[in-house]
Amino acid sequence: MNRVFSIRRLMAIIRKEAIQMRRDRLTFAMMLGIPIMQLILFGFAINNDPKHLPAALVSSSHDHYTRAMISAMELTGYYRFDHIFASASEADNLLKSGAVSFVVTIPSDFARRVQRGDHPQILIEADATDPSVASGAISTLGTVAAQALLREQATEAQAARQSTSALEVVVHRRFNPESITQYNIVPGLLGVILQLTMVMMTAMALTREVERGTMENLLAMPTRPVEIMLGKVLPYLAVGAVQVVVVLAAARFMFSIPFVGSMWLLLYGTLVFVLSLVLLGYTISTLSRSQMQAMQLTFFFFLPSLLLSGFMFPFRGMPQWAQFLGELFPLTHFLRLIRAVMLKGADHATVSPSMVALYVFVAVFVGLALMRFRRTLD
Repeated sequence: MNRVFSIRRLMAIIRKEAIQMRRDRLTFAMMLGIPIMQLILFGFAINNDPKHLPAALVSSSHDHYTRAMISAMELTGYYRFDHIFASASEADNLLKSGAVSFVVTIPSDFARRVQRGDHPQILIEADATDPSVASGAISTLGTVAAQALLREQATEAQAARQSTSALEVVVHRRFNPESITQYNIVPGLLGVILQLTMVMMTAMALTREVERGTMENLLAMPTRPVEIMLGKVLPYLAVGAVQVVVVLAAARFMFSIPFVGSMWLLLYGTLVFVLSLVLLGYTISTLSRSQMQAMQLTFFFFLPSLLLSGFMFPFRGMPQWAQFLGELFPLTHFLRLIRAVMLKGADHATVSPSMVALYVFVAVFVGLALMRFRRTLD
């Protein structure tokens, strides 16, 4: 008789599962939160054709031809001149640090050469570490600049108008002249791999102790919370070191990624980044009551970090609110650091904003982990 299908028994099991879902609020919230997050990020934040990219202008001339060039480039929607009339060295530092995507140099004799029809030139230096960012802005520049110069010469002699066809836009794709995608992706993979493994393994470390019942032994020992935290965190730094060696070796020998910066600066920045990740994982473990919850929280953190950090999609292409959220993830700052050091040869002063941000993350996660640490299992 018990083998006969029973609607009553089925409904009892369904009610039991509904009660369990209501009690497990984290899982239920993620069932709704992750689809909503994906809709918002992919629908509003992701843009493969970034506009209003920060640019620096190097020019000592204030003539109307120079102003016409600037206005024409801004009207394309790709350029936003935040640094005007900067020196060449300052502009180069801005390009290395990633503060600007382009440096536009207009020579001081530009107006004189236009009037004489003597092949006027402008120089565009583009940060090509991410080829997708520079391609759209560069492809339309030649036509737009020539048309702007034609309009500016409309009141002058007809003979002078013929010289506008000689306008030459010289483009230098800095740091990745061949626009090789691996130059941008492979260094970023180091940060993505470290984030996924370090946060997840550390987050599950403390919850594993609770599930196995060995957490009581740790709490009974005469240890301080900071000692338990360091004891759980430091072994994973060694695991992270192995991953760093493997990824850097693959980048050099398998993908032939150029390395023009300081290895010691890169390793130091990676150490601070890994430290922030394992501390974040430890903080997540203090919020979780099971390994499943720890994995869920890790994934809930990993998804927006991957999409908003600039690894998969151009960071400058996102709206301001999405860029603000992206700044809240350690991966965003580490990607800037590793690409600047490996591909651009940036020094410590150039990447100091990214280093300071990583220091802040370490301090915040240490504070949260120590605040959330429980001396009892209640």
